[in-house]
Parts: sequence; structure tokens; C-alpha cells
Amino acid sequence: MTSSGFLSLGDNYQVPLKLFEENRDRLRSQLPSQSAIVVLKGGPSPTRFDTDHEPIFRQESYFWWLTGVKEPDCGVVLTSNDVILFVPQLPADYATIMGHIRTPEEWRDQYGVDRVLYNHELESTLETLLSGAMDPKIFTLKGKNSDSGSIYDLAPTFSIPSLSSLVDDSTLFPIIAECRVIKSPAELQLLEHVTQITSFAHSYVMRNIKPLMWEFQAESLFRHYTYYNYGSRLQSYTSICGCGPNAAVLHYGHTGEPNSRQLGEDDNCLFDMGAEYQCYASDVTCSFPASGRFSEKYKPIYQAVLDAQVAVYRMLRPGVSWVDCHKEAEAVIIKALANLGIIELWDKTVQELIEMRLGAVFMPHGLGHFIGIDTHDVGGYLPGHPERIMKPGLKSLRTARILKPNMVLTVEPGCYFIDHLLDTAIQDPVLSPHIRADRLQQYRGYGGVRLEDVVWIPSEGPCVNFTLCPRTVKEVEHVMAGGKWPPMVDDAPELRRVNLTKPNSPLGPPPSN
Repeated sequence: MTSSGFLSLGDNYQVPLKLFEENRDRLRSQLPSQSAIVVLKGGPSPTRFDTDHEPIFRQESYFWWLTGVKEPDCGVVLTSNDVILFVPQLPADYATIMGHIRTPEEWRDQYGVDRVLYNHELESTLETLLSGAMDPKIFTLKGKNSDSGSIYDLAPTFSIPSLSSLVDDSTLFPIIAECRVIKSPAELQLLEHVTQITSFAHSYVMRNIKPLMWEFQAESLFRHYTYYNYGSRLQSYTSICGCGPNAAVLHYGHTGEPNSRQLGEDDNCLFDMGAEYQCYASDVTCSFPASGRFSEKYKPIYQAVLDAQVAVYRMLRPGVSWVDCHKEAEAVIIKALANLGIIELWDKTVQELIEMRLGAVFMPHGLGHFIGIDTHDVGGYLPGHPERIMKPGLKSLRTARILKPNMVLTVEPGCYFIDHLLDTAIQDPVLSPHIRADRLQQYRGYGGVRLEDVVWIPSEGPCVNFTLCPRTVKEVEHVMAGGKWPPMVDDAPELRRVNLTKPNSPLGPPPSN
């Protein structure tokens, strides 16, 4: 996994350990006390319920951000000068079942830390480090994730009262979460890499999907491509492979709806899938016709969503409100639906319909989210930033922040025809005059369209789109007909895919049949 200061999965890409060293330095620079010590626990070894089956372990995200350590049951102590890794002291027979037991020196060299000790030495080490300190304090992590609503609950506890009395569990969480919002150059490079991997895999699926295949076969093609070519054993989230009416189920693909429909000739596909590489996520959605050719009914809906993406890309700059970007996407989609006769403006402007929240009937989710080590990355609603707006559509925004340099977000406008939302809107005395129920009827059961890219906000100039998928109608039909991808010439520079014709990540060959 590690060689000469790098993490590697065996492919051509290497993640420098300096990425984690820089993360630690960034955190140190934000701490209110230089004599304080940060103590973090990694994720514990998992088993499935009461069995001894061990699911593939994936490291806890804050611990990964600080250390890059992939193994479970570890801990870390961060001082103003040193980083000390704590590891389990394994019994000798571990080697028989699980392989070589590393020495502390091997752990140190693998992860580039200053010292390695065993877990049972943590408390005595803290006592030594804190003795004689001017303002002794132990920062541990505790806080609420604004996406999941869950509380981080891995904070260590101490058996020594003098250590417990020094614990501060309220200061660290907003500081380290904010650090994760702003990506370092090494993190940006890694996020671009995993998004290019994801883009190539989506293109591979697009080229190989055919009517009468099953949704789970599309998921299988994607997972095989990313693992076979790039070593991406884990995915960033459960794959969403919705076809036909399933394309209107925002998080389709879960255990209750397990990508189990057979594709029809006239179905439209919505595939939302992302690879994970060295615990960094990508999140990309492609929508396209199963037949490989856009129908006259499907094309204007698809184009409306693509136009919404482009409109947002023109806006993305430091200082811009993410809420305003969301509303701009709604505006483009409302105008397109008005042109199709599905929406009637009457005496209202598009902006007035947006404020009436008509857009949320057709795009009930938020425009996008932070992305990094987690797909829905942290920091969306930290103290001191805009609060969640509790209105339809807007309440689903995973952040309402003002954009800053080196944020990375997804941009994922969509247009869906979801029966219960349509029925509610048609019965709403405020919204119903603006919805043509007769025109809407032909789109019921149709599903929906979502396009999702991973985008970087640089300090100057336009945004940079890390996603290299076919996007225009011409590009999609070209690839589905077996055409070359990525192309030699970028015919849609407005999509900001600056590395489309010269990807940083080498394009892997198709997996063997």
C-alpha cells in the first residue's frame, strides 16, 4: 500500500503521504491553543451482527483525513510538533490467519508518523506529554453531521480522572470539519483522479448497455471497470441504476429496490454511481435512452437539465450563494417546461414561480453537495454560515453557504415526474393554476433526468469540471453507437471539462469478458 512516502493501490496513481501531513498542519494552525493535544480514534473492526463475518473495513473519515491509516482499531495523538500513531498489539497467532504482524518501526515507515505505540500505552503517554504544560487540554471530537443527523461517537474515554478533566469535546469538531471543506492541492488532484475513473466507467456502461439487460448488470459493469482497471474495491455509495419509472426514485438501488428491473426498449436510464479511491469519493450521474437514440419526448427534458448545469457553471465563483445557484437551475427547468406547455406562467414571472416553490415539484432535491472523503462531505451547515431554508426543495440543499476558493461540490440539477408530488401540486390552490394536468399526463411514469458533475471552485476564473462524461445529446449518441471517448476535440467548452481531451488519469482498457 505504501512505498517511499506514497499510498498506492497497485495502479499507476500514487497518493503522497504529504497530503495527510499537510492536513495535520492545517488543523494545527487553526487550534486555539498550541499546547493542546488532539486525540482521535479510528474505526473499530466490524463484524456482521452476531457472526464472525468481517465486512470490508473502510476507515472513519476524520481519522483518514489526519492519517491515511487504512487499518481498524488504531488511534492518533497530535501535538504541536509530533504525530503518534497507536495500534493494536496483536497476538502471535494473528499471523497464521491474517498475515504478517508489523513492528512499530514498520508502521512508522508505512505512514510517515513520528512514533508508533500500542493502544494500551495511550493514557500513560498523554500523562507524560501533558505534564508541565502551561495550558493542558485534550481536544476530542464530538458533533452532529448536518447531512445524516448522526452524532460522531468515537471519542475516546479515559480511566484516569486527571485526563478526563482536561477533555474539551466541543472545540475540535467545527474546526476540523471546516478544514475538510477547503481542499488542499493534493486533495484536489486526488478528487480529479477518482472522478476521471468514475467518468470512464460511466462511459463504458453507456457504450455497453442495451435494452433487455437488467439494471443490476449496469451496476456490475461499473463496479468491474473501476476495480479491474484502477483497484477501486469500494464504491462511494450504493449505485442507483434506475430505468423507466425507477428513474424518478431519487435514491433507488437500496435493498428494498435493488436495481432489479429489466430495461425496456423505450426506457430512459438514470445511473448515479461513483468510485472511491483511497477513501476519496466521486459522485456522477448520467441519464440517457436505453436505445441509444433520444426521442423527441425525452430530448427537451434532457436538454433542459443540461442547460441548467451550464447556467450554474456560468455563476460558480467565490462569493456566490449556493442557494442562488439552485434557484438558477430551477429557473432554467421552469422555462423549458413552460415551452413544452407543462407549466403556464399566466401573470407570474419565472422568478415569482421560483419563490412560490413550483420548481421543487420537478426538482425536489438540492442542487448538489460538498464532496471529499465522504460523498456528502461535512461542513454544510457549520456555525457562522447560512442556516438551512425550510422550504420545499431548498430544505434539501446540503449547504446554503457562500462559495469559497477550493471548495469542491457536485452540480446535479434534475427534472422528474413523481406522482405523489404532482398530485399534491395539482391539488394546491396556489400551484395548480400553473400546471397543465392534461399535458403532464403523458409524462407520468416516464421517470426523470439528472446530470451530476464534480466541480472545483478555483480562487480566480471559471469553475473546473472534473467530470469527463459524454453530456451533449450528440456525445451520448456517439458513445452509445460505439464511438471513441474521450474525444480529440471538445465540442462543448461551456461544460468546463478542461481536461476532456487530455485526461490526467490514463484511460483503463475494457475489462475482460
